[in-house]
Amino acid sequence: MTSRPPVSGAASRIPGLRWPRQEKLPRDIKVMLAAAFLIALGFGLVAPVLPQFATTFGVGNTEAAVIVAIFALMRLVFAPAGGALISRWGERPVYVSGLLIVAVSTAACAFAQGYWQLLLFRGLGGIGSVMFTVASMALVIRLAPPESRGRVSGAYASAFLVGNVCGPIVGGLLAGFGLRVPFLAYAAALVIAAAVVQTQLSHERREGSHGQGSNPDMRLADALGVGAYRSSLVSSFANGWATFGVRMATVPLFAVAALGAGPEAAGLALAVFAAGNAAALTFSGRLADSLGRKPMMVTGLLITGAATAAIGFTSELGWFLIASTLAGIGSGLLGPAQQAAVADVIGSGRSGGKVLAVYQMTADIGAIAGPILAGVLADRLGYGWAFGVTGAVLVLAAASWSVTREPLKRTEG
Repeated sequence: MTSRPPVSGAASRIPGLRWPRQEKLPRDIKVMLAAAFLIALGFGLVAPVLPQFATTFGVGNTEAAVIVAIFALMRLVFAPAGGALISRWGERPVYVSGLLIVAVSTAACAFAQGYWQLLLFRGLGGIGSVMFTVASMALVIRLAPPESRGRVSGAYASAFLVGNVCGPIVGGLLAGFGLRVPFLAYAAALVIAAAVVQTQLSHERREGSHGQGSNPDMRLADALGVGAYRSSLVSSFANGWATFGVRMATVPLFAVAALGAGPEAAGLALAVFAAGNAAALTFSGRLADSLGRKPMMVTGLLITGAATAAIGFTSELGWFLIASTLAGIGSGLLGPAQQAAVADVIGSGRSGGKVLAVYQMTADIGAIAGPILAGVLADRLGYGWAFGVTGAVLVLAAASWSVTREPLKRTEG
């Protein structure tokens, strides 16, 4: 790993001040940010048209939803294997391989001749997706200076956010040329991202199980022995439940069924959530480095939990959008701190493939379980219960962090 000049004086004792504000991000981190943007841009191209494309094979809404769900399910099932591959091969080979697997499967979707072919190809994409997701987290942890992990995590999240915002716009335009075109464009974006990482990332091999005298990979049992990691699993599950699950599945239904608004209201809610998220990401990473991970986690989870619960009790579009914006701000506050906390536990001197895989799995489990339970609650007890329980899950995660020791000053492993 590239060495950095030592920092002396008071700044060396204050983690948040060890990287001056004006110092640029390392080149390798910039390469990772460029790849993240391309990946998110490509995903945004496909996401709006995938369910509609599935219905062209003569299936109903349920089967179209399965096409979306199979991707997340395969990510969940193969997450442990992704972590094991990182321990065996290293981060970059797994990252590039995962990108290429998704590229091939996505291109194959464009040529699918039936529903079951589309389901198969989309499922294979989920395998590649979890490979590059876990590998990218491992790379960012290894490449980011320990004193600026919050800042780097915030920048990485911002790159994904910008790509996710731009992707649907471009995807909607490409769909005018046919529903298969966005899939080919996504595949091309992934190939470019793989080429960027393979050719532009410094070819510095991590000392791993194949090296001599190197630190071993972090064992899952060791990570579970650290309170910050256990709390990160809880908050990852809660964030997956609310942000990646209920926000995408239940919020649009609430906008139409409870508010009597059109689909445009749901799109507006997602847009203001993204805007609040983007606003918070402009400073939350630096605060996670200066104030600590714990204050940002507790604050972010409480804001997101309260705002999410409030959504279920809104009866006017204006309050609905305000609550959605606040939820986005809360999510932006906790995101960089959460990933930085996991990085603190692992340290930059060893690989945490299996540890990161379990961390990713908790978010995927929350994203799958959250919408299902919220849907049941909405049908039987009303949307107030659905969003109230979701908010309570986030508040419980905040409670877990409130009794956790601050991980920022942990000694590097």
